[in-house]
Amino acid sequence: MQVGIDSFAAFDDAGMSVSPSERLRRLVEQIEYADKIGLDVFGVGEHHRREFLDSAPAVILAAAAARTQRIRLTSAVTVLSADDPVRVFQEFATLDLLSQGRAEMVVGRGSSIEAFPLFGFRLEDYDSLFEEKLDLLLKIRDNEHVHWSGEYRPTLNGQGVYPRPLQYPLPVWIGVGGTPQSFVRAGVLGLPLTVAIIGGETHRFRPLIDRRFYIHIFALQFRAGLLYFFFKSLLFFQFFDMIG
Repeated sequence: MQVGIDSFAAFDDAGMSVSPSERLRRLVEQIEYADKIGLDVFGVGEHHRREFLDSAPAVILAAAAARTQRIRLTSAVTVLSADDPVRVFQEFATLDLLSQGRAEMVVGRGSSIEAFPLFGFRLEDYDSLFEEKLDLLLKIRDNEHVHWSGEYRPTLNGQGVYPRPLQYPLPVWIGVGGTPQSFVRAGVLGLPLTVAIIGGETHRFRPLIDRRFYIHIFALQFRAGLLYFFFKSLLFFQFFDMIG
């Protein structure tokens, strides 16, 4: 079992006595402390709203990388549907180099939708955007030079994507909130799965993450992790079990 913390870098400028700068400084100190007491992972979310300071999680994690030694650093989650997979890979590859191989990313469609209009995407394309961009991200992860074409991004004709991370492959997880199709996607791709349980009964997720389900459907080894979120000042404690 791994134990860690996720944060959304919540900030209430009407009710808090600290500045945004001080709030982020304290968050980096929290990550440093988590490393010192032996937690396994710290994740930073991604939102594009006034009440959160986590619109650039890779930057926050990079600051933490310089002050930590062992703890793994991850997004929680990267809203891949509204981002450029090339740039996402470059940011987390850079984080991986800075942290000496401790970077991971959890990618998802995003439960908050403010990023879509902000970056010029239509909510009607919610699913197809993620499917296409995940395909490109995995191709970039596995290949230095990429040949790829799609609907939502210019074609790549063998360009190199740099820097390359220290880890090979750079860990990419799919973050889901309970949609069965998302579990199926992770199983088909053979990717590890992060299940965000924010409220509700945890037992209802068991049929979806049961290892036997994936062996029966896909006849492959599958890794899954559970994140049980307990709401407290927008810090989410991870109790992370590996299955498979």
